[in-house]
Amino acid sequence: MTKNNKKAEIEKLNDEVDRLKKELKKRKKYGLVWEEKPEEVVEMCKEKLPVLKEVKNKEIIIDKDKPVNLLIEGDNYHALSVLNYTHAKKVDVIYIDPPYNTGNKDFIFNDRYVDREDAYRHSKWLAFMGKRLKLAKNLLKDTGVIFISIDDNEMAQLKLLMDHSDLFGENNFINIFVWNKKNVVQNDAKFASVNHEYVVAYARNISKLGSFNLLPRTDELNARYNNPDNDLRGPWTSVALQAKSGTESNIYEITFSSGVKWKPVPGTYPRLTKESLIKAYQEGRLWFGKSGNNVPRLKKYLSEVKKGVVSNSILLPQEVGSTQMAKELLKKILCKNIFETPKPLELIKKLIMLAAGENALVLDFMAGSGTTGHAVLDLNKEDSGSRQFILCTNNQDENGGHKICTDICYPRIKNVIFGYGNKEGLGGNIKYFKTDFVDYDEPTDKNKIKLTEQATEMLCVKEGTFEKVLPARRSNGAGGDQKNFKIFKNTNHYTGIIFDQGAIPAFKKAIKDIKGKFSVYVFSLGDETFDDEFKDIKQRVQLSPIPEAILRVYRRIFR
Repeated sequence: MTKNNKKAEIEKLNDEVDRLKKELKKRKKYGLVWEEKPEEVVEMCKEKLPVLKEVKNKEIIIDKDKPVNLLIEGDNYHALSVLNYTHAKKVDVIYIDPPYNTGNKDFIFNDRYVDREDAYRHSKWLAFMGKRLKLAKNLLKDTGVIFISIDDNEMAQLKLLMDHSDLFGENNFINIFVWNKKNVVQNDAKFASVNHEYVVAYARNISKLGSFNLLPRTDELNARYNNPDNDLRGPWTSVALQAKSGTESNIYEITFSSGVKWKPVPGTYPRLTKESLIKAYQEGRLWFGKSGNNVPRLKKYLSEVKKGVVSNSILLPQEVGSTQMAKELLKKILCKNIFETPKPLELIKKLIMLAAGENALVLDFMAGSGTTGHAVLDLNKEDSGSRQFILCTNNQDENGGHKICTDICYPRIKNVIFGYGNKEGLGGNIKYFKTDFVDYDEPTDKNKIKLTEQATEMLCVKEGTFEKVLPARRSNGAGGDQKNFKIFKNTNHYTGIIFDQGAIPAFKKAIKDIKGKFSVYVFSLGDETFDDEFKDIKQRVQLSPIPEAILRVYRRIFR
């Protein structure tokens, strides 16, 4: 190497060092860094696009006028990808119970269990979770909340991951609940009996959420209130007239007309001003004990307290159930013990009640044994609510070769709908789908046609219209063109899918006498909306081109 060449090479290296220094300065100085590991189920989406295919013989419809719940069998990355098109910003609550990455055959990455000795164990888990949480966030309403169960193996990593600005951000952190999952002490523990797990809660937009709902008051809480003096205002409890905080200028003494004297004990301050205390006395809101001569206390009436209670961050087994209770319940439902780590029904019910109302849409994309679906149905039975659930789970082997979706999750939901043992059925509707794929290595006309042909179930899921309107309208002149469009409905809405734009006139004739509004999807090789063709009925229809409406979402996800 000549002297000039060597000098040029050194300058080149120095330039590269300067470039790297500038690049490093741009990066955050605090945060979570991991080695990104490619995942096969993600990579395949570069050439195959996920769609949904219904398994018709697993459909359960008890009441056509009630909402339809969904169970999707398949990898949750693919299911979330489809839901990013069908349910963007529609979900109120997400609950997931992800693999805890214990190293004990609980976490599979690229079809292999990740063991404790794997040097990239945490990186693989973070890569796995990060991709799915990013898709999940897109599904939440602005007021939506996500709850994630976890233990100490990945708790620290999960918190930092969720705090990342690309995901939920630390400003949207709500709380970490600590769940005491068992009542017994494990005496053979090396250091301490680990009796807890966590439930991490984040909002999509905490400023839009406001606060959690109050939980119903329990009989135990109400029992603290009684009415020994037959006060017409009802049951009450009492509190001291002094508090530990206040100002010196507000300290006073008072002698009541009964002769009883009162002043705050040293180091405390009056809870009320002197005028307010006199008013309370005149209104009979002070309690001087049964003798009438005790130190007075202020009555606090049950009718005046909040109609509910704020949740404690410590979740106790007697309130939300334990691991053992969850296993026993599942065994009763399935008549066999085939799932080791179900979550308690009452735990999931409490989380749903905290974050949403009676019409909530609840998603669990790591559904496991189906506790979340059971919780939704149980809540609806209790308060006549109209909550819906979407469950997503794969169908990998559990104990003894049992498949999670077909042998555990679906049978559980089916049994609680119809009833099991001497337990009355909860009712409800469910449709069962599998993720499927359409080859789409490039945006050719052939591939667009292929995707459109396979998109029917996705569009029905998006619109919630599952009942097919039979093509028995040949008298209206539609004739053979009817094979080029389909119509579906629910109780108050219709969906039209037109596979050939030449069939638009026939479609319009078919819907002429149908009362109600339509979401209409028209096949287009480009991005045409066909507004002119529908301008005479534009008040009745909302138009979307397919497959472009789907491809826009998939381009954003899979780019």
